[in-house]
Amino acid sequence: MTDFLSLLQSSTPLLADGAMGTLLHARGVEHTHCFDELNLTDPAKVAEIHRQYIAAGAQIILTNTFGANRYKLHKHGLEGKLTEINRTGVEIARRAVAESGKAVWVAGDVGPLGVRIAPYGRVQPLEAREAFLEQVRALAAAGVDLLVIETMTDLYETVEAIAAAKTFENLPVVATMTFTRDDRTLLGDDPAKVASTLTQAGADVIGVNCSGGPAQLLRILRQMRRAAPEARFWVKPNAGWPEHVGGRVMYAAAPEYFRDYALEFWKAGASVIGGCCGTTPEHIAAMRKSLDATPAMTLEPVSITTAPLTETEPAESPSELAQKLAAGKFIFAVEMDPPRGLATQKLVAAASLLKESGADVIDVADSPMARMRMSAWAVCDVIQRQVGMETTLHFPTRGRNLLRVQGDLLAAHALGIRNVFVVMGDPTSIGDYPEAADNYDLVPSGLVKLIKQGFNLGLDHSGTSIGQPTSFFVGSALNLCPPDPESEIKNLKRKLKAGADFFLTQPIYDSEKAKAFLERFAEANGAPLDKPVLVGILPLVSVRHANFLQNEVPGIVIPDETMQRIQQAGETASREGVQIAIELIEQIKSWGQGVYLMPQFHRYDLVAEIIEATKG
Repeated sequence: MTDFLSLLQSSTPLLADGAMGTLLHARGVEHTHCFDELNLTDPAKVAEIHRQYIAAGAQIILTNTFGANRYKLHKHGLEGKLTEINRTGVEIARRAVAESGKAVWVAGDVGPLGVRIAPYGRVQPLEAREAFLEQVRALAAAGVDLLVIETMTDLYETVEAIAAAKTFENLPVVATMTFTRDDRTLLGDDPAKVASTLTQAGADVIGVNCSGGPAQLLRILRQMRRAAPEARFWVKPNAGWPEHVGGRVMYAAAPEYFRDYALEFWKAGASVIGGCCGTTPEHIAAMRKSLDATPAMTLEPVSITTAPLTETEPAESPSELAQKLAAGKFIFAVEMDPPRGLATQKLVAAASLLKESGADVIDVADSPMARMRMSAWAVCDVIQRQVGMETTLHFPTRGRNLLRVQGDLLAAHALGIRNVFVVMGDPTSIGDYPEAADNYDLVPSGLVKLIKQGFNLGLDHSGTSIGQPTSFFVGSALNLCPPDPESEIKNLKRKLKAGADFFLTQPIYDSEKAKAFLERFAEANGAPLDKPVLVGILPLVSVRHANFLQNEVPGIVIPDETMQRIQQAGETASREGVQIAIELIEQIKSWGQGVYLMPQFHRYDLVAEIIEATKG
């Protein structure tokens, strides 16, 4: 106990290992399999992962016992082997350390029970404590150097786990929790409350693991340190938010990204740094190299406060779209309309097709053409839950007063929607109910300001606290081929001042003309547009379709050459429309940050084909 805690006072943070489950899955172990059972059935596979982390420079390795408690093992019929699984997990780690000849600490890994604790579940606190004690007793008897209670979501449960671990007075106890995208635990506790509660419960080291990537955990670490400045901190971030690609879970953050953040965590007060889901020995090696190359670090000053902690700056958006754009990835966004009735099966099937083709995000329109349709944020929720794909909610100001605007924003955030595209919306006079109220209290730039300078700071329109900041990534509309460029530039500047994060444009058919507008803006502004632009692409499907867009849709101009190609294609006009779209996207790649595809007549198959042809 004394040796370990004294070591945490040294100038350089200790380096812990990275993910275990990620590497096991990469070696062919299905997620449905009990990873802890591998201690008995395939110990060589577990040992090899330990050896790789030790070789990468880890000074602490966690046993493969994250789910080795009675409740989780019971799901696999293994509760009778609890002691054996935990003991063997420690022995495997010990042998790997002995073989390395290095001074490495073995930490007994204790994860959540996998059941709800009262008052939010049926398992009573004392029952939970007994379950934790059962696992901790097995780990302690096997000879771990410390106990790590990690990836906890419920403070009630974590307190019981700490109480069980503190039964063994000679073992240091680490307790870390995981947070959702809004920097709260699953039950809504903020970092300040978590830090105070874990410290009071008796944890020797507290912190955060899993959650999102390094950027989010750095933000949370700073808040925890302000609430408990004397505490020792443990930080193990994921390699970004997970993304499902080809049936596999992928993480975007590269080892080089972790290398840079290792020093940021050190500067922010972390005593132990490592990696969680998606991280590999390469991530650990990169952090080892960074820490070894830096002999000393001046810690950030921390001000002690007992007041509730709120962010004074807008929280960096954790949405996948925001992360991909920040990383420089070329984005494929696709628009979908909500259904006119209750059935969502076709919508889900279309979204699944688009996901398979490589689309990054689905944009859900809100009552397009003022036609009565299912609520857009309900559709976003269906897609995100059933398809596992992030969405952007189109959020018109028309027809919403201040009360409804703010209530709908809270509802969207509660459903896990983080991307919103603010528009005026179509007038009701052209739709199904021309007599419906068409009033509004905010223009789009005003709503962007309300979100970015209000909700994302934890305040409503009146300046009253909403309890916690939202983390919306806010888009706004842009016309790259406007009839009045000066007016469009003025509107663009207004939206930028309000805080718009990205822009979706109207459909274009002339890449050079669109690019020229951005160059004109840069000249008028004195600097290029520094926000991502997703360029509108509307594939043409027939001569009649092209003529309609050219003559009846304001803002759309189709070059003569393009019109001729569609006319000459005849019955194969839709195929020619696909080819035109592909060519446009290839041209846009040199100056745009992505495309915003708008399928016509529900031709999602054509859009999927376009994405597959240009994704690489």
